[in-house]
Amino acid sequence: MRTDLFDFALPPERIALRPAVPRDSARLLVVRPDAVAQSEDRAVGNLPDLLRPGDAVVINDTKVIPARLHGRRIGRGTNEPAIEATLHQRLDGARWRAFVRPAKRLVPGDVVRFGDEGKVCFLGQLDATVEEKGEGGEVRLAFAFHGPVLDQAVEERGEMPLPPYIAARREPDERDRADYQTMFARAEGSVAAPTAGLHFTEGLVARLRERGITLHTVTLHVGPGTFLPVKTDDTSGHRMQAEQGSVGAQTADALNAARRAGGRIVAVGSTSLRLIESASADDGTIRPFQGETALFITPGYRFRAVDVMLTNFHLPRSTLFMLVAAFSGLEVMKRAYDHAIEAGYRFHSYGDACLLFRS
Repeated sequence: MRTDLFDFALPPERIALRPAVPRDSARLLVVRPDAVAQSEDRAVGNLPDLLRPGDAVVINDTKVIPARLHGRRIGRGTNEPAIEATLHQRLDGARWRAFVRPAKRLVPGDVVRFGDEGKVCFLGQLDATVEEKGEGGEVRLAFAFHGPVLDQAVEERGEMPLPPYIAARREPDERDRADYQTMFARAEGSVAAPTAGLHFTEGLVARLRERGITLHTVTLHVGPGTFLPVKTDDTSGHRMQAEQGSVGAQTADALNAARRAGGRIVAVGSTSLRLIESASADDGTIRPFQGETALFITPGYRFRAVDVMLTNFHLPRSTLFMLVAAFSGLEVMKRAYDHAIEAGYRFHSYGDACLLFRS
């Protein structure tokens, strides 16, 4: 499909810079395929009333690491350039793939020193050697420390990797260490939050369970590809970056049982949806899954398992808007987004949400 079909005008002021407080007070736009002429304005806190007893809610329990590091190249002389690195794929205990800026100032063999004096006992500074340069500013870094010591050093020096649409307008701060993490975060490995999960609170979870709605976790480590725009004129030319994920046997069994009993699978966010669909057979049976997925969903995709989706409002021409257009219909979503913009809904990672029922 032509990429420009997924374009729309989004005023910059609609992009939220901070989340709603409390989290479940965010606005919720309910979009049903049988009611395309109007949208239903609710709040995330109303979610239990919008679902049915027996529905199964699937949440991504990945944890965002403070993956953005600032440092300087060292060893080539005076006035060494400042370097920003965003870690995005761990290769082993000491090596990461990262996107760096400015990449042109680095060559294989260069050493980058990140941060100030360390807080970890015996750790003076965090150095990394550039082992390899790839395309698009990607490098392979070999750190001087390994395993838990490296993890702690990154935790101390790193910033939360806010999306560029937020980071361009303000600096990350200590609030983001809590704000950009879901209450379910457990498995470290993401460089972006599964943002639909940011809306959940202990109170909301309790009300869902009281209504007879079950909650289940899967893990998909979100990579930087979630922020990459589609630069090709046709969606067929875009390639998603692979992300590591897992669906446990217990979760798969519980979701299959819920479907057999007449319940619906409710995916919280595009990451949960893509992982469940990747783990599903043609007949909708969800299987245990461990590995990478690069599933790119555009209109025409046949959904096999997910019936309902809770998701944030996405940017024009993004793979995420393409996914929701596939789920609920392109024209339905364009009308819904027109309403959301007119009604003052807040977009992107810290923004409001919509509840989509499959077309």
